[in-house]
Amino acid sequence: MTRLLLIGPPGAGKGTQATILAETFGIPAISTGDIFRANVANQTELGLKVKAIMDAGEFVPDDLTNAIVADRLREADAAGGFLLDGYPRTLDQVNELDRVLAEDGTALDAVVQIVADTEEVVSRLLKRAREQGRTDDTEDVIRHRMHLYAEQTAPLIDVYQKRDLVLSVDGLGEVSVVTERIRESLASRGITA
Repeated sequence: MTRLLLIGPPGAGKGTQATILAETFGIPAISTGDIFRANVANQTELGLKVKAIMDAGEFVPDDLTNAIVADRLREADAAGGFLLDGYPRTLDQVNELDRVLAEDGTALDAVVQIVADTEEVVSRLLKRAREQGRTDDTEDVIRHRMHLYAEQTAPLIDVYQKRDLVLSVDGLGEVSVVTERIRESLASRGITA
């Protein structure tokens, strides 16, 4: 069982690496962003609630996000491990994740911090917005998200560092090179596929 968390600023490549690592380890990649976007696209009740929040570049409230992730972690495919992408983002979410995992007598095995230059990330996200038609990825919204990340999410690194779980990896470069950096970091902790 491998339980991983990918953390880093928006646009650092978490989604790309999550897909690769999930396949490598045979675990589901659980992305709150993907869950929210799917609900928006399908115009579900949840989707209608979060669309305005996402369009403004804000994070979905903790209570709603916690409930969605807790439900997802209880699905059968996550029983053998998982990879979280985009959650937790706040200290309250860390506490809720700890509580949910403790119910099953488990905990995270590692937190992979993908580090990337802010200007490079903004450039990546603007390109992705054009390619994918993402209305929520304007430059102002992207920079606002980066500010929110620094303010709310970066402190989580301290929490996980105190637990000796953080593996920092340079997120710039070819996808395969970044993947290899992550795999080597995980292997240094005895986490292999």
